[in-house]
Amino acid sequence: MLKQNLQQKLLQKLSPQQIQFIKLLQIPTVALDTRIKEELEENPALEDISLTNLNDPVEEYPDKDPEDNFDQENTAEDFDEFNVDDYLQDDSVNDYGSKYDQNGDDEEDRKEIPIAVQSSFFENLMQQLDLVSLPDKEFRIASQIIGSLDDDGYLRRPIASLVDDLAFSQNVFATEDEIEEILKLIQSFDPPGIGARDLQECLLIQLRKKDTGNPIIRKAIVIVEEYLDEFTRKHYDKLEKALNMNADELKEVINEILKLNPKPGDSNEVSTKQLQVIPDFHITNNDGVLVLTLNAKNAPELRVSRSYQDMFEHYDKASQKDKKLKEAVQFVKQKLDSAKWFIDAIKQRQQTLLKTMNAIMNYQYTFFLTGNERDLKPMILKDIADQIDMDISTVSRVANSKYVQTEFGTFLLKSFFSEAIQLESGEEVSNKEVKKILEECIQNENKRKPLADEKLTDILKEKGYNIARRTVAKYREAMNIPVARLRKEL
Repeated sequence: MLKQNLQQKLLQKLSPQQIQFIKLLQIPTVALDTRIKEELEENPALEDISLTNLNDPVEEYPDKDPEDNFDQENTAEDFDEFNVDDYLQDDSVNDYGSKYDQNGDDEEDRKEIPIAVQSSFFENLMQQLDLVSLPDKEFRIASQIIGSLDDDGYLRRPIASLVDDLAFSQNVFATEDEIEEILKLIQSFDPPGIGARDLQECLLIQLRKKDTGNPIIRKAIVIVEEYLDEFTRKHYDKLEKALNMNADELKEVINEILKLNPKPGDSNEVSTKQLQVIPDFHITNNDGVLVLTLNAKNAPELRVSRSYQDMFEHYDKASQKDKKLKEAVQFVKQKLDSAKWFIDAIKQRQQTLLKTMNAIMNYQYTFFLTGNERDLKPMILKDIADQIDMDISTVSRVANSKYVQTEFGTFLLKSFFSEAIQLESGEEVSNKEVKKILEECIQNENKRKPLADEKLTDILKEKGYNIARRTVAKYREAMNIPVARLRKEL
């Protein structure tokens, strides 16, 4: 038997406007431009002032409350009371962009950086293959091998699998020996090391293309062939005994191996993986006074489309208001609402970014004056959230993806947040300061006898930083510094 219950629940839900603002807040400047272009394409009621005719006359209109929602059951009388003037703002004041342009990027900064045109890694190999006179069958085998290489230039696919690939995809029946012969041909192409099946083969291909009459090269080949594991683990004492070499000779051989490229496929690639960092804020030092400005690209000049006013004027003059005309007006009003909400979200985003960054700048004022990481104060998200009277999640969204450009470089806002460590004197310092001292100790160590984590812990304790060895190991790993054994040099 079914039982029916009546319950009351108190739920908290985000409005569409709040969701839109959250999404806009967390994206960086480099993605904001793309997001605005998408909105301009989807909403014809939204215009970018920079793309419109600047000679058009500008009219002043009061702002409308963005919280007004459209009711699907509006009557004809409600449409008569609707005025498009509520949706248009004063373009001459330009509340949404130009006031930041005065202190933001100039026209030179807005120019796009040209991208170098360069043939890809696979195109380069195919060009070299075209220069080799091969029968059709061998050419198709070589093309299949080149197409099977990964981005690092390695052939990870087994030869037996290539036999099947050729048979099913190209109707070419080849033996493993035939594929091995063509693979040797491709391994002779540039860059050296291409077509290798593992790191050892990649290094050997590069070494054998050098002067094998040189004893240093011959010993390097022996190390890669027979003692690669000892080499990667830096067991130099074992190598000296096995090859009957002294430290100076081994150092020359190791330096020769270190010159080789473990990823030859990357050498011809345009560095598309390295994304350009566009700062969201600029901080300048004006005679000891820090000045914060917002990147002009964070302040786009948007407005509601002027042509939509003409639609409503035409509607007002219409003597009959049939169902189709009401639907058209309803569609236009929805687009106007969306445009106004988007403009307000952009404006609120600018205000939130400036408010948050201003609080961070004032909290870390000394660091932005000197650029010394030791001047960073311990700071957590809650410290800034309390200052600006906002939620911690809001500060987190701002800090995780935004950059600030200073006289000392461009920094991710998240890097200014750090935990506190208490000294023996009772004073609290940022763990950034401990990491900096740790980095200096490792840089100044004797590379023949690197400092172990236990020794680094003792050094920090002598300086007054009473932290555990596991904490030192955690900080070292966070800075991508290997263990002492792997830092050893000859």
